Amino acid sequence: MAGWIWFRCLFGPNLQRIHRPPDQNRSEARAGRRGWTYQPKSLEKHTGSILGWASALWSLSYYSSPLLLCYLYRKGYFCSSKLIPVSHYVGTVLVCLLGIACLRGLGRWRNAEYLQFISILEETRKNHNHSNKKKLACYDFDFSHWPADFSWREVSSPKLSQGGVSLLKPEPRHRGSADSILGSVRTLPCHVVSYLIAHSFGRRMLYPGSVGLLQKAMRPMLQQGQARLIEEFEGQRNKLVACDGNEIDTMFVNRRRDGGERGKTLVICCEGNAGFYEVGCMNTPLDGGYSVLGWNHPGFAGSTGVPFPQNEANAMDVVIQFAVHKLGFQLMDIIVYAWSIGGFTASWAAMSYPEIRALVLDASFDDLLPLALKVMPDSWRPLVTHTVRQYMNLNNAEQLCKYQGPVLLIRRTKDEIITTTGPEDIMSNRGNDLLLKLLQFRYPKVMTEEGVRAVRQWLGATSQLEEASVYSHYEVDDDWCTSVLQSYQTDRETFFPWSVGEDMTAEGRRQLALFLARKYMRNFDSTHCTPLPISEFQPPWRL
Repeated sequence: MAGWIWFRCLFGPNLQRIHRPPDQNRSEARAGRRGWTYQPKSLEKHTGSILGWASALWSLSYYSSPLLLCYLYRKGYFCSSKLIPVSHYVGTVLVCLLGIACLRGLGRWRNAEYLQFISILEETRKNHNHSNKKKLACYDFDFSHWPADFSWREVSSPKLSQGGVSLLKPEPRHRGSADSILGSVRTLPCHVVSYLIAHSFGRRMLYPGSVGLLQKAMRPMLQQGQARLIEEFEGQRNKLVACDGNEIDTMFVNRRRDGGERGKTLVICCEGNAGFYEVGCMNTPLDGGYSVLGWNHPGFAGSTGVPFPQNEANAMDVVIQFAVHKLGFQLMDIIVYAWSIGGFTASWAAMSYPEIRALVLDASFDDLLPLALKVMPDSWRPLVTHTVRQYMNLNNAEQLCKYQGPVLLIRRTKDEIITTTGPEDIMSNRGNDLLLKLLQFRYPKVMTEEGVRAVRQWLGATSQLEEASVYSHYEVDDDWCTSVLQSYQTDRETFFPWSVGEDMTAEGRRQLALFLARKYMRNFDSTHCTPLPISEFQPPWRL
């Protein structure tokens, strides 16, 4: 029996924190002692430190392997006389690490807190009921060992295809069969290079949060943020299994029992390319009293996989399914809120689930390609274009135009990330293009040449005073604009695009264009990474 317990301790997960004793309920925990960091005994502490350094060195070797292999090749190590001694050294190191792991298991076996934890974990794996899950939620440990709480298989989703959920694909070029075959042969090297770029440094440049070394450096901060969500906000951590097999790490804070109207609304948060729900944009709706569901991109923290567009959409799909079928929210009670690159999954959710209440996009862009071209050499333009369109096609504006509901865009006036020239040139902010494409789709008769020109002038304002000056220059009458839109909505079908403005004067179209621009976009005088205050998080405008 003792040997079996030691075996479970040997292969058990790392335990980081105990949020509260398993036999203590949440109300007692709030009134009493908060959680505490797990304190390993001396043997477990030192052996764990050695194994941690070995893991960090392995990660460093993995990311530097191309340079390391080139160096070893030039030094002549790829021959039998050199490989045999090296293999002996590697084997010796592996045996030593195995012995250290056995000693760590012995140290865990001598720790009463770890023994209690591993017993609860084993019991939950055998019987994943509410009582056992409640006990397991008292611990913060390696999420790969956490039992799955929800799977896409539990619900029948008509949106699933053979490779996952459906995405908008770039339109193929139509050519003759012979020309198509010849063109495929000619472009084969480009396809191969694009694949290698996308699956090596390209993906990591786009989503630096998926890099293991960065996650190791941020681990104390992430653990602190997670402890705050669980111990102060009574957050519930869950593991969801998407249709591609990826496991998605989520955190749900339930405010429905507080009785407020905001608590009955669920805000699903989509983080940026180096954002995690533990320290990300979840905090903004939390401060506003909303129920909040945060999740990490595939490959981020506890989530598995890699953050390519298809995997991202698959993850977003299972998050929404979980919110509806497990948490009990209606789609009409869900607001999707995204920051930066999270606008891709948020706009996909709005396109695929048009019944959601509203969409809020903060510091987001219309299309990844202009931003990718900004950071790459001009000579690489055809290669970058092909790589983005084939493997990283974050077409936010195209997806957004498929959604018929309320939308709010938040533009950072000092944004240094999604500008194509620099933060001082506010007109190069790709949030401008996102707004223009949305308005041009929804109100094509208003957004004629004069309407677009007026909106661009308003977008070029660098302060609230300049915005007000542009607005007053065109003598915009808010009451008149509202009455025009309301009368159109009453008399006709409300599906976009609308033909309002068709028989309107140029002056009327300019007024209506500026009125709509100010309703769809709010300016926030800040840089890209500044947390959004709750005062700027407002429900989108409804007519």
